[in-house]
Amino acid sequence: MDTRLDTPWISLRFGIGLTALLAGLDKYFNLLANWPSYVSPAAARLLPMPTTTFMAIVGVIEIAVGLAILTRWTRLGAYVASAWLLAIAANLVLAGFYDVAVRDVVMAIAAFTLARMAEVRAGAPAYGFTSTAQRTGRRVTA
Repeated sequence: MDTRLDTPWISLRFGIGLTALLAGLDKYFNLLANWPSYVSPAAARLLPMPTTTFMAIVGVIEIAVGLAILTRWTRLGAYVASAWLLAIAANLVLAGFYDVAVRDVVMAIAAFTLARMAEVRAGAPAYGFTSTAQRTGRRVTA
């Protein structure tokens, strides 16, 4: 992999990994935000438990995702973070927090980018994403 991508790789890995880890930990302390207030009323009605209990479960998941990203499971953790952030954004739209929802969509895109970078670094197959050069066997020069 091109070494010019090392700095973005490290930045995304630590930025997304630490954000997930710290947000997960804060679900127990509510220092950064009053997390239960971000659960949309529609989602709260569907929950079989109080929102505080739900947010504690969310915290465990976010801690696990953050640790996965920061350790050898970066690719898996980043894909989970990407999907997770899109689900959070949908909930935030239902709750009327549009500005925060937009931020989470952008973070989801960043997490997806990190997952794809992890695939490239590991030499993993591209799962259906192929360039014109790969499909045709022609060499592309820039």
